[in-house]
Amino acid sequence: QKAEIHRKTVIDYSPDHPQADHYRNLAKAIEENDMFVIPNPMSQDELESLLMEYGLYD
Repeated sequence: QKAEIHRKTVIDYSPDHPQADHYRNLAKAIEENDMFVIPNPMSQDELESLLMEYGLYD
C-alpha cells in the first residue's frame, strides 16, 4: 500500500520487497506460457453451484 500512496508500482517503489518478486514470477509465468487455450465461460447455473459449494453465495 505504500507504493500506491506514492503512485508507484511495487517494483518501482521497492524492487527488493518480496511482493515485487511475486509480480516478477507472475510476469515470467505469463511470458513463458505456451498453453494457448481459449477458456470456455461457465454457465450461470455452474457459477451459482460453485458459489454455493464454497459458501460465497446466499
